[in-house]
Amino acid sequence: MSLAHIESRPSKISEVQLGESDISIEQFIAVARHGAQIKFSSVYRERVLNSRRLVDLFLSQNRLVYGVTSGFGANSTRVISPDDAEQLQRNIVRSHAVSVGEPLPREVVRATLLMMLISLGKGYSGVSLELLQQIAGLLNNDITPFAPGDGSVGYLAPEAHMALVLIGEGEAFYRGERMRGAEALERAGLKPHSLRCKEGLSLTNGTTSVTAIGMLALYNALELSKVADIAASMSLQPLKATTRSLDARYHSVKKHEDQRNTADNIRRLLAGSALCERFADYRLQDAYSLRGIAQVHGASKRAIKNAYDSILDEVGSCGDNPVIHPDGEDGIAISGANFDGTFVGIGCDLLCIAMTTLAKISERRTDRLVNPYFSELPAFLAKDPGLNSGYMIIQYTAAGLLGEMRTLAQPASVDSVPTSGNQEDPVSFAYHAARKAYTTSQKLQHVLAIELLTAAQALDFFDPADASPATAAVYARIRQVAPTAEGDRFFYPDMMGVHRLVEQGDLLSIVENIAGTLHS
Repeated sequence: MSLAHIESRPSKISEVQLGESDISIEQFIAVARHGAQIKFSSVYRERVLNSRRLVDLFLSQNRLVYGVTSGFGANSTRVISPDDAEQLQRNIVRSHAVSVGEPLPREVVRATLLMMLISLGKGYSGVSLELLQQIAGLLNNDITPFAPGDGSVGYLAPEAHMALVLIGEGEAFYRGERMRGAEALERAGLKPHSLRCKEGLSLTNGTTSVTAIGMLALYNALELSKVADIAASMSLQPLKATTRSLDARYHSVKKHEDQRNTADNIRRLLAGSALCERFADYRLQDAYSLRGIAQVHGASKRAIKNAYDSILDEVGSCGDNPVIHPDGEDGIAISGANFDGTFVGIGCDLLCIAMTTLAKISERRTDRLVNPYFSELPAFLAKDPGLNSGYMIIQYTAAGLLGEMRTLAQPASVDSVPTSGNQEDPVSFAYHAARKAYTTSQKLQHVLAIELLTAAQALDFFDPADASPATAAVYARIRQVAPTAEGDRFFYPDMMGVHRLVEQGDLLSIVENIAGTLHS
């Protein structure tokens, strides 16, 4: 693995500056998941200040601007006095903080706050620099607003709960402890922000939470598409699979680059395997779940890349409404529907399908490993089957997770329930799609961890040293958290130990240090 590759890992990034160029997915995850600090470039500051100047100009001239001198949604026909403009912004935050259920995870809230900084910092929203500094203050001081996650049709309510903390209201977690928003600010040395005109609307509007959750799911999907190749390579060897199906000449007749790249990944992962050499001609043709890996994994990766394009384009966009568009020293407020999350919603629905497809073939490989009618190994990989159930029920867990993922793969972005007096007559439900994708990615981590754990146990019936160097290193790391099962025991700690290796990227780092960077 190159030094550049190591340093680009999100966990290695300690600071992210906004403004000079679009944020990378690695930088995004560094802030949301690993607590990297946020800074603003001079370019970022200048465009925010100029956009705010235009809003103040509009207000001084009493121009009719949606959400600035008018009400919201179906109330957009009601004119608001300039004297009431700031009260209007406080009211929108308070009245919109109505989501319910369990609080969103810390990394989801942090990702949403980061998306607020990215979107509102494009210079088309008219918010003050002080507001964005307050959001950065939450991120840099580990203040996580309490934001219930259920009940959003695409935006508004979870964002409003987060916005409450900015003004010293609501609740927040400060360094893991839940308290009043005002107390969290005080402990971190911050003061409540007084919302100025347009700011309440901008904080609750747009595609911030949708895109934030989509980015977390997307990063997980990209990583897991490579972990799936690692798991498959682990399984192929004790199942005595032939490597003929990976022949580059065979894949050259298909135009799908992701299929060819997946075959290349697995050839590199299996390079130097004595087991592959021993069983190269054991069968004329393997089962579909073994010989179709490049095709199935490759198609999933293609879908993930399509989602990547849509989600990253949204990250680089301003999703606010109205847009404050500059024109020399003046400008214009343009209303439309840039808050719509359909691009991200369809992308996240696609992620669900892609990840469920990876789980579908992984579960079949796990079943083949434990099934004595197919594996040619002891029943359920127990060293004394009958007395011991071995990994019989672990495969049930993979099957159960797959069933849950299939339900989540049903698209949300095609649905709609009109809101706001039918002013918002379609809604994207992209928030549902993004949350489904995020949950699906977490379930896929478990499915692949189960295959890896099962494949490691299967290798114990051979000499693990005869596996390829890359997969032998994976086997050794798994055995540090999950010893060989000599008999039945409480397997949950083993499963969670391997899951952590998948979740934290340990196995991927080990493999890429030996086989080089894998294609995603």
